Amino acid sequence: MNLEGKKVFVTGAEGFIGSHLTERLVELGAEVTALVQYNSFNNWGWIDTFDERIKKSVKVVTGDVREYDGMKRMIKGQDVVFHLAALIAIPYSYLSPMAYVKTNVEGTTNVLEACREYEVEKIVHTSTSETYGTALYVPIDEKHPMQGQSPYSASKIAADKMAESFYRSFNMPIATIRPFNTYGPRQSARAVIPTIISQIVAGKKEIKLGSLTPTRDFNYVKDTAEAFIKIAESEKTIGQVVNASTNHEISIGDLVKKIIALSGKDVKIICDEERLRPEKSEVNRLWGDNTKIKGLTDWQPKYTLGQGLLETMEWIKDHMHYFKTDIYNV
Repeated sequence: MNLEGKKVFVTGAEGFIGSHLTERLVELGAEVTALVQYNSFNNWGWIDTFDERIKKSVKVVTGDVREYDGMKRMIKGQDVVFHLAALIAIPYSYLSPMAYVKTNVEGTTNVLEACREYEVEKIVHTSTSETYGTALYVPIDEKHPMQGQSPYSASKIAADKMAESFYRSFNMPIATIRPFNTYGPRQSARAVIPTIISQIVAGKKEIKLGSLTPTRDFNYVKDTAEAFIKIAESEKTIGQVVNASTNHEISIGDLVKKIIALSGKDVKIICDEERLRPEKSEVNRLWGDNTKIKGLTDWQPKYTLGQGLLETMEWIKDHMHYFKTDIYNV
């Protein structure tokens, strides 16, 4: 499928990955409708920061995936749907599990129902590496068991299974992308990389973090956005769950050392108990096998971790007004 000229609908378009994907779709010549969660300020999230040329090419609509009638109205006439809207903060899912069910499970079902009604040509549903839980073997391929180690991951497992059921029950053209730990410009301070960098840029001599021993497979956001595109374009991905990962892992402790070295600063790391996950909930190891996506598409990660960290560091330096480094944001 060539996305040029296609009518494309993106849920969660104002968010971190969604905004990068929206920009890329405009560059490819798609007719993009961007769903932004309704708010009384008419705030469009990161879309507000787009270059004016890009912004003028995007049709922004406000609504909520939890509301079926709205999804039905907005998805009518669309050719392709990228579903990214979700509650994603793991710590907050401990405080409000039902909110995750309503957005991630019920919201996904609303989007799928609307896509079924109007026979959308391709749906790309967004999963997460957190559905795997702590690796039972590495690298983690798509056959790895799913483990609900947090209310967030459990809600995403349920959403993934709804997508699978709509493919199997109604023969819908659905592909599920399972990104590993995406990072880069526009990521919230809730995530580990902007947490580290923003504290260093703010001049902190002591950086507060959670556990340093877990490993993660970090994928730069531009590479993740490109993976969404490639999965949408390929007919081979229909009915498939596909990892988007680098096939490399690094511990949080080694990641901190790498960022400190790139910054040229002298800082100390402090374990903040408030930032620790419950013991049985911590995902200790994530290392994603990307063999499948390479076989189904021509996607390859282009950014090394060092390149991505430098770009992220420069962006955070220029946007420190978004970060409250004295507050732990769950």
